[in-house]
Amino acid sequence: MAGAGDGGSGSLVTELADDGRERCPWSTGSALYRDYHDTEWGTPLHGDDALFERLCLEAFQSGLAWITVLRKRPAFRAAFAGFEIAKVAEFGAADRERLLADAGIVRNRAKIDAVIANARVARDLPVSLDELLWSFAPAPRPRPATIADVPATTPESIALAKELKRRGFAFVGPTTAYALMQATGMVDDHLEVCWVRPPANGTDSRVTFRTQVSARDGNREE
Repeated sequence: MAGAGDGGSGSLVTELADDGRERCPWSTGSALYRDYHDTEWGTPLHGDDALFERLCLEAFQSGLAWITVLRKRPAFRAAFAGFEIAKVAEFGAADRERLLADAGIVRNRAKIDAVIANARVARDLPVSLDELLWSFAPAPRPRPATIADVPATTPESIALAKELKRRGFAFVGPTTAYALMQATGMVDDHLEVCWVRPPANGTDSRVTFRTQVSARDGNREE
């Protein structure tokens, strides 16, 4: 599943004791996956910096198992100033070299450069990143019955990727855009049988991963 269960099997992932709760199959291989599934994945997320972090992590995940990114998440946060857009946008050549030498993160020059460039684009948007991303969220739909029913892309993710690229964002293809939608609750791809339930009455709970400080003053696009 994009942005969640891709890869991650094998000796690095240990079996968990059954706690009696039915979950999406991709989440059962490790405590890290299970906690992420139970507490974050698919929960509506708002806040420019929080969404920027998820956008960056989805880009870093490209070509890797998601478990790798989850394990490195604390190091990513430390390396990228907590993914605060205003701070990352000011990163320069010395920061690039520092990041390329940081064994705690994924040392991919193209992805590192994309994060810095994307921060600058996000900082200078005429709307908030939150508003831009959520404007592509589709109408609620029934949960998928099986993993086979979960798409890799949708018309909305294709449109979102196209718009992000038009505005200057990098590493934001349709698959990455859909993984972002799944991770941040723009779509609910928990399976029908999964114990994790959507917000009451299907409303957007506007849950944030942590307190956010916007990099902008709330300007709106004309």
